[in-house]
Amino acid sequence: MKSSFSGNWANYNPKYRGNFAPQIARNLILQYTKENELILDPMIGSGTKLIEAKLLNRNAHGIDINPKAVELSKEALNFKFSSTSVQKVFQGDCRNLSQYEDSSFDFILTHPPYLNIVQYSKGEIEGDLSNISSVPKFLNEIDVVANELLRVLKENRFCAVLIGDTRKAQHYVPLSYYLLERFLKTGFALKEEIIKAQHNCVFSKKWEAQAKKFGFYLIMHEHLFVFRKPKVGEDLSRIRWSLKEKSQS
Repeated sequence: MKSSFSGNWANYNPKYRGNFAPQIARNLILQYTKENELILDPMIGSGTKLIEAKLLNRNAHGIDINPKAVELSKEALNFKFSSTSVQKVFQGDCRNLSQYEDSSFDFILTHPPYLNIVQYSKGEIEGDLSNISSVPKFLNEIDVVANELLRVLKENRFCAVLIGDTRKAQHYVPLSYYLLERFLKTGFALKEEIIKAQHNCVFSKKWEAQAKKFGFYLIMHEHLFVFRKPKVGEDLSRIRWSLKEKSQS
């Protein structure tokens, strides 16, 4: 039962900072899942991805460390729609998904914070990734997240991650590619990279004067990585190689 609704209704919160575009969530869910399969969003935010799961008749679990995000998502999902699917929202930490057995989910879709560019709490929530300003510390936590996501995802299924980049001292920090490297080291294989252009981003306007003053470009794009969990014993030699191996070939 595919919904004919456009994805711009049903309790979406366009004012939520760092929101996930419902059109992107919809396209990914349609591409990588079937009806009644089980989706995980381990950083649920305002609930956009679970709303799309409900509209598309997919079961879904959403988790967030922030209780405000949990309540916001529950409220957003409280609308009537003819669907046999079930969506559940929990407060929890994406670095510890011990409540789930290995290979529990058919698809994972998430949108982690970009360091502390947008802070969803003020330090009162222990473990909130949006309060981390150090790139190495952030990536060490991403390692833990990636390992848990790999564990709970079924073999040969997909995990989509939307992530952006940042600047420090007026220099570009490719946070997305650092995250990509960590996910690959964890054991994921990269299926797709999609560049998402950002238009009319209200939060970016605060940097316009600084960009003009110090001579740098505004960051107007994000990276959407679609990872696949390889099968046990799968030969990945055709899609993986190190720079050293490449130089010797």
